[in-house]
Amino acid sequence: MASTSRTMRKRKDEKTGVKLNGSSTPPKVERPGSKFPKNTVVLSLVCAGVILLLVQRFELLTTRPHVEDEGKQSQKLTFAADVERRDAVVAAFKHAWLAYERDAMGDDEYHPISGKGTNLTKSGGIGYTVIDSIDTMQIMGLDEEYTRAREWVANKLSFDRDDSFNTFETTIRVLGGLLSAYHLSSGDSLYLERATELADRMLPVFDTPSGLPMPNVNLAKRQGVEDSNSPNVISTAEAATLQLEFRYLSHLTDNEEYWEKVEAVMKMIRAAKLPSALVPIYMGSKSGQFLLSEIRLGSRGDSYYEYLLKQYLQTNQTEPIYREMYEDAMGGISEHLVQKSLRRGLTYTAELVPQRGRTGQIGWHLVPKQDHLVCFLGGSLMLGATTTGTLGDGVSIPPAEDELSEIGDRDWKTGSEILDTCIDTYKGTATGLSPEIVHFRTADDDLGPIGSDWYIRGTGETEAPPYDARYILRPETVESLFIAFRLTGDDRYRQIGWDIFQSINEYCRVETGGFASILNVHDKNSKLEDRMETFMMSETLKYLYLLFSDASVLPLDEYVFNTEAHPLPIFTPNIRTGFS
Repeated sequence: MASTSRTMRKRKDEKTGVKLNGSSTPPKVERPGSKFPKNTVVLSLVCAGVILLLVQRFELLTTRPHVEDEGKQSQKLTFAADVERRDAVVAAFKHAWLAYERDAMGDDEYHPISGKGTNLTKSGGIGYTVIDSIDTMQIMGLDEEYTRAREWVANKLSFDRDDSFNTFETTIRVLGGLLSAYHLSSGDSLYLERATELADRMLPVFDTPSGLPMPNVNLAKRQGVEDSNSPNVISTAEAATLQLEFRYLSHLTDNEEYWEKVEAVMKMIRAAKLPSALVPIYMGSKSGQFLLSEIRLGSRGDSYYEYLLKQYLQTNQTEPIYREMYEDAMGGISEHLVQKSLRRGLTYTAELVPQRGRTGQIGWHLVPKQDHLVCFLGGSLMLGATTTGTLGDGVSIPPAEDELSEIGDRDWKTGSEILDTCIDTYKGTATGLSPEIVHFRTADDDLGPIGSDWYIRGTGETEAPPYDARYILRPETVESLFIAFRLTGDDRYRQIGWDIFQSINEYCRVETGGFASILNVHDKNSKLEDRMETFMMSETLKYLYLLFSDASVLPLDEYVFNTEAHPLPIFTPNIRTGFS
């Protein structure tokens, strides 16, 4: 097992030249001698003052960010790691991984209470948990665990499975995980070979009249598969959250087909967009048109908006079309979805639900509902403000008002306020864990406890807690905390992340190994659900680790994270890209 005092390691991707620096211990400070001249009050005071200054300097270096100011364009953070908290997160990861490895190695999913694993299909698994977790081990420096996981990928992983796998999930977890592992391993060909094989098996999903992908794929037969419950339908998020992975694979292999397939999807979505620049959550895979459905930033809509910014950043800001789509979408969100709660003025995003009137005319009803999934938006808006909303070539940490455009300032404030609301949904429960879904009180509704800004619908109405009341180890809030801390240096975000981590340890930890979902965040004695989502090790613990790491670990100006938290390097394309 890797030592907690491991030395900093540096890896370099041969294609991108981007370095990954591991964690480092805080700087040591030389203490002055303890011998002071007797009866010399002045000298004693001077020496005491020196000691005090050194102590204060030590605390500054180990707890606060340091900015090397060589002009705004070259300003860099040197956040010191919070070693104790960072290593506690590593211990939690090992508690989860070693239990999975002991009980279910190679299975797609893990059930920690029963100590069993399951696969997504009857034909077998495709390494969901293993591949989703590999880059976390690389980042944390868990060399022994990583070596065993790599061996499994090399000798036991098979994609020759005659069954249907979700196109979106397979891309973000498995393809994304393989590509990230390739980069962080400085070009281990095993990962690129497996990623290329998987992508080639998946390409037929794009063989539709519109070019939009089918929602499922039979990997053995290399065929796209329709959803039997909703034929010819694809969710917008699932269609528009394949791009980072296929584009990076294209860059690595010089195979332009991967790029062209996913770029055609974005071109189709742009052509079909509504005047508001917001998108309904469903599209017709044959027609390429949006279907009458909800508009929201939660499930089936969230990562469409997330990837607009990330596609622009991934290719070193060389594709203005994605900046345009991102700015238009954020404008639509600001105008139509952002709301304030009645009591404390908390900022949240509502949903638009279509309603057909008596005359057949379609109207939109605003529903004050926000999924935990929406909490990605806080950090995303703050990152967007400092990359697309600046007036010059760089910004301070945190950005000054005169460094941001009017739109950048709007998005920075909205992002930080949405993050504060997400934090409030953690602090406002008995367990310190946020529910899956909250509703906000409005002037014309009588639901929820009086005086509250938000509530969990259905709590207390039946003996069994509603679905909305559960916490399934989701990462979106800690993701935004990580981004916010890197952009502001505000230690408050680290403290909040630590509080969340402690609540996870207290209420979700299974003593025999692993973590489980909690069914009711308002009940300290709540039952657990026997399931540990793969994103616990891929996202939640990874973002917490990064929150407590020094700033050289995966810097935001060198990496984009896919929606499963797999870091991919920023690069300049070597082919003609973009569309109009």
